[in-house]
Amino acid sequence: MRLLIFLLCLILPASLHAACEGRDLRANMTPQMATRLEHALDGIPFPEGNHWVAVRGDTVLHLIGTLHVNDPRMSAVVERLEPLLKDADAFFFETSQAEMKAFEQALAKDPSPLLITSGPTLIDLMSAEDWAALSATLAKRGIPAWTAAKLRPWFLSLTLGVPSCVAQTPDGDRGMDARLSELADTHGIPQYSLEQVENVIAMFESHPIEEQAQSLARLAGALEASEDQLATMTNAYLEEKHAEIIQLSLLQGFDASDLTQEEFDAEWKAFEQQLLIQRNDNWLKHILELKNQTAVIAVGAGHLAGQQGLLHQLQLAGFTLTRAPF
Repeated sequence: MRLLIFLLCLILPASLHAACEGRDLRANMTPQMATRLEHALDGIPFPEGNHWVAVRGDTVLHLIGTLHVNDPRMSAVVERLEPLLKDADAFFFETSQAEMKAFEQALAKDPSPLLITSGPTLIDLMSAEDWAALSATLAKRGIPAWTAAKLRPWFLSLTLGVPSCVAQTPDGDRGMDARLSELADTHGIPQYSLEQVENVIAMFESHPIEEQAQSLARLAGALEASEDQLATMTNAYLEEKHAEIIQLSLLQGFDASDLTQEEFDAEWKAFEQQLLIQRNDNWLKHILELKNQTAVIAVGAGHLAGQQGLLHQLQLAGFTLTRAPF
C-alpha cells in the first residue's frame, strides 16, 4: 500500500487535495446483507484479532496484522504494543521501509515497470465499451485517458482499490507497518523483508497482459473503492475484524459487478491465489526458519485468517497460538 500511494502521487495532479471523509457502511447494513456476511464468515479459522503470539519451543512470534493506510487512532495501538515488542530480536515486514524507500527512489527515475512500453495499449486490449467506462472512472480520479492507456493493468486494478484522497492526505502511507518500523528504529531492533517488491511485480506480470486487461475490464466496477469503503475498512481493522473486512468487500464487490456468482468466484479465487495464498506460502518458508528467538511478523491483516492464512498454517506447523492485546 505504501508503494501504491507513492505511485499514485506520481500520476495524480498536484491540484487534487481532498481529505478522506467517509462513513462506516456497516451502520446502515440491511438485514439481508448482515445475514449474508454472517454466513460468509462462518467456519473461517482465526477471523479476528490483530495480535497473536505463536510459540514453538524457544521460538516466539508476535504476529501483528497491519493496515497500510494511516489513521491517528493507530498511535494509541502502538503505545500499547511497545512494552510487548520492544525487546524483540527482529522485526519482519512484507517489505522493510528501507527497501521500499530504495525501490521508490529507483522508480521515480525509471517508472517503466508500471508502463506498457511496447505492443498494444489498453485501448487496443479492451473493447471500446470497456475502455470508455474505465477511462471515465479514472478521469474522476484525475488520471487522463492518455496516461491510463499506457499503465499496466495490474497497477490500475490496485489503483481502483484506493480512494485518491489517500495519496493526497499528509502521511497517508504512515500506516501500522510504518509505525512499527519507527518503533523498531527507536529500540535499535533489526528489520527484514519477507519479500522484495520486484518479486511482487513479477508475480503480477506472470499472467499475459491480455488476461490482465480482460480481468480488469470484468472487475473494474467491483474493484473501485469509495471513501465510505475506506472508512469501513479502517474501523473494522481497529476493531480487529480482519476477516470481516475481506468478506464484506467481496459481497459488495459482487453486488457492484455485472458478473454471475460463478464468474465472480473464479476471478476472486485467481486473485486470492496470487495476492494472498502464494505470498503466504512464500513468507511461511522464511518464518519457519526462525529458531530460538523472539520475532515480530508484521503483515497485512488480510493475511492472518482462513485455511491458508498465516495463523492456521503456523498452528498446523506445531505452534501454539494465543490472542494477545492490541
